Amino acid sequence: MLLVLNVNNTNTVIAIYPALGDRIGELRATWRISTRQAQTADEYGILIRNLLQTEGVDSKEISGIVIASVVPPIDWILRQFSERYFNHKPLFIEPGVRTGLQILTDNPGEVGADRVANCVGAFQRYGGPCIVVDFGTATNFDVVSKQGEFLGGAIAPGVNVAAEALFARAARLPRVEIKRPPKVIGTNTVDNLQVGLFYGHIGLVDGILERMIAELGPETKCVATGGLARLIAGESRFISEVNDTLTLEGLRIIYERNLVTGTRSRPRNAANLKKT
Repeated sequence: MLLVLNVNNTNTVIAIYPALGDRIGELRATWRISTRQAQTADEYGILIRNLLQTEGVDSKEISGIVIASVVPPIDWILRQFSERYFNHKPLFIEPGVRTGLQILTDNPGEVGADRVANCVGAFQRYGGPCIVVDFGTATNFDVVSKQGEFLGGAIAPGVNVAAEALFARAARLPRVEIKRPPKVIGTNTVDNLQVGLFYGHIGLVDGILERMIAELGPETKCVATGGLARLIAGESRFISEVNDTLTLEGLRIIYERNLVTGTRSRPRNAANLKKT
């Protein structure tokens, strides 16, 4: 069984895939938890073992771990929990890992692991050129060429970040649920805020996509992923697909590309630990 973690600033998505020899099977289960930098390796270990038990999976069945993390301060905690509770060194998506993705940016080493996984998953499933819009703490735009190269992209504040900044700076404005408002012309404060946040973000997304597509070509496919993808993507003029598990699929593919031939579920730079 392959354990996959996508660690973002706000949430961590956990998934398991069955390991079938030198191949990984279809996604079996996913969970979403809060990312907390104060959480210890023991807390991660106990929590994830309990989640696995809800699926009838014993920790001894985990044969490999792959992690995409954009929160460097907790990477050592993730390594510690992986080794202590599952007896495996995790495969982190970082420079030196075989991804199959050529990165054509000015500084390839600064590209986030989740963005790499998004591009790998998107090109494998949809081909290129394509743009992945990842709706998370930030809204990321990841651009993949027709040849499967990562060309670059854009990073904008996520809709929740924008909302929190507004509420923090305007004392008389209440916090509101971010959802599709019933009408575009708001007649009260709550409506006004929801219109601005919801349609304002859609305008941001479509404005950037329109300009990117003009550079890439009209055949460009736009795919959405992330926690708020289904809320926002439905109103976009350019997003044609929503894939909730795109990042996880990218991580699975990268893990497979790093397996040592003939060694079951053992990536090149993450050898299993000997049991003591």
